[in-house]
Amino acid sequence: ERELVQKKTFQKWVNSHLIRVNSKIADLYVDLRDGKMLIKLLEVLSGERLPRPTKGKMRIHCLENVDKALTFLHEQRVHLENMGAHDIVDGSARLTLGLIWTIILRFQIQDITIEEVDNNETKSAKDALLLWCQMKTAGYANVNVRNFTTSWRDGLAFNALIHKHRPDLIQYEKLQKSNAMHNLNSAFTVAEDKLGLTSLLDPEGKLSFVVIDNAINTESMIEQYENMTSDLLEWIEQTIAILNDRQFANSLTGVQQQLAAFSTYRIVEKPPKFDEKGNLEILLFTIQSKMRANNQRPYLPKEGKLLSDINKAWERLDKAEHERELSLREELIRQEKLEQLAARFGRKAGMREEWLSENQRLVAQDNFGSDLAAVEAATKKHEAIETDINAYEERVSAVVAVANELEHENYHDIDRINARKDNVLRLWNYLLELLQARRMRLELTLSLYKVFKEMLYILDWMEEIKARLMSEDYGKHLMGVEDLLQKHSLLEADVNVVGEKVTAVNSQAKRFIDDDFSEIGGYRPCNPEMIKERMSMLDNAYEELRQLAADRRRRLEESRKFWQFYWDMADEEGWIREKEQLMSSPDLGHDLTSVNLLLNKHKGMEDEMTYRHTHLTEVQASSNELIEAGNFGADQIEQRNNEISSQWTSLIDLATYRKKRLNEAVDFYQVRLNFIIILLLVNS
Repeated sequence: ERELVQKKTFQKWVNSHLIRVNSKIADLYVDLRDGKMLIKLLEVLSGERLPRPTKGKMRIHCLENVDKALTFLHEQRVHLENMGAHDIVDGSARLTLGLIWTIILRFQIQDITIEEVDNNETKSAKDALLLWCQMKTAGYANVNVRNFTTSWRDGLAFNALIHKHRPDLIQYEKLQKSNAMHNLNSAFTVAEDKLGLTSLLDPEGKLSFVVIDNAINTESMIEQYENMTSDLLEWIEQTIAILNDRQFANSLTGVQQQLAAFSTYRIVEKPPKFDEKGNLEILLFTIQSKMRANNQRPYLPKEGKLLSDINKAWERLDKAEHERELSLREELIRQEKLEQLAARFGRKAGMREEWLSENQRLVAQDNFGSDLAAVEAATKKHEAIETDINAYEERVSAVVAVANELEHENYHDIDRINARKDNVLRLWNYLLELLQARRMRLELTLSLYKVFKEMLYILDWMEEIKARLMSEDYGKHLMGVEDLLQKHSLLEADVNVVGEKVTAVNSQAKRFIDDDFSEIGGYRPCNPEMIKERMSMLDNAYEELRQLAADRRRRLEESRKFWQFYWDMADEEGWIREKEQLMSSPDLGHDLTSVNLLLNKHKGMEDEMTYRHTHLTEVQASSNELIEAGNFGADQIEQRNNEISSQWTSLIDLATYRKKRLNEAVDFYQVRLNFIIILLLVNS
């Protein structure tokens, strides 16, 4: 009877594991003979693959298969004393039961360990299980677990274990130590009905140990499943939260590191978790299979810890992982583009800085030249420079646009970029300031040299006028002098205009001396002393011109007076000659009447001579003034005066002589008349 119970118990135990591979034995002694079921049982228990069973039903085939199983047990360091393959093939009841018990000890009891808290020593197999039972039943009345035989006979230990884990199933305080049968029946009934544990009887204590182990093993596996599920789900949620974080490192290196970390996660961190997920499926299947084999109600995980929940969470993890990878790739591309853009900005900024610095040096130079033509050429060159610089503004704006784009894209080193951009703008604005200042200096220089040119023009004009004023032609006659005086009046008008221009141009030049030109940093186009020298030169030239004009007018006036004197003297001389002819006339009349008429005419001529003499005296007085004034023709005037005076004296002498002759003629013809009258009177 004892052997029958053991056979039945071991057969149920074997089937509880074979069910996992959809197999079952009907007779423990018969169905293990061919070794195939024995190989399957060992594969289920060990989780390893054994050599494939030999096909065939002959004894030799059965011996080979059983030997494969026994060889595997030897490899697992399982001691099989006085047992061979033929014993199992022959269906030996004692050795078959011994083999199954040895397998139970090796694969279901021996690996059970528990660590004591006090001394950190590890116990194995029965000792570990015994200690676990002692820990779980500590504090229960009338329970003192010391072994797996006598300590369980009264049934209280079984009830204490069930009450420890499910206090709702057992009313422990109502149990009596003396009623062992009731206690055992109550414990086995609750274990079978409520916990799904098959009741296995073991009069010697060995099978009681298996019953307890089945319950503990299943409970431990459930607890392990729930803990692993909680840990895995927690890891999944935490990982999803991390994967959904889009706060990427704001640099190419940082994103590359994040991508490397992501790759490490996929290669190192995730695979073990995926294995855990697979192990959970296997563990749940094992738990449910074991509970079905033990006629227990299959374990159903709590809501949220089902395999479907794990799979859904894993799907969300895969989705988050995929989206994370896409986002990282996009961010990597964005950062690479930003780095390329930043590199392009650096190249362009460097080129702009070099160009701006070079042009700053160019426009800082004031090599405008030393004459108007050179300054005008410098002005045209400056206009060309301005055109080039104004055209360059677009390139500066392009650099600024790149910097703004980098700032808009939140480039990690934007402070350096903005500092470089600000430097380019500072250089640009400074260049514009230098350009404007140079333009002002150039315009000022151009204005001054235009003033200088105007001065030269005026000087040339004055030289031209001076040449005409220095002419020695003061006229060869009165009409010529009058013509020269009219021309001289025109020259004097030109001199006055020149004077106005001299005043105006000197006023313009004086501004370059008096003004401090603070708006262009006190720049002066030339030394003020040079301007003063040119102003003085112009003033002196004008003063000389004005003096020459006055001198020439004076000379021309003298010339006019000289030739007027000659004109007057010529008139006097002509009149004298005319009168000399009259005075020299031999006509003294032919009678008294004609003589009286001639005498009367002579008297009129004497009156005219008196008037003319007054005029001559005035002319000679004027000529004397010319002589006294040092007229250039003083000698000629004096000689002419003497000539006219001599002629006038001769005319007076002739007039006196003619008057005398006429008076004599009057006397003659009066005497003659008287004589005739006397004759007539005598005759009569």
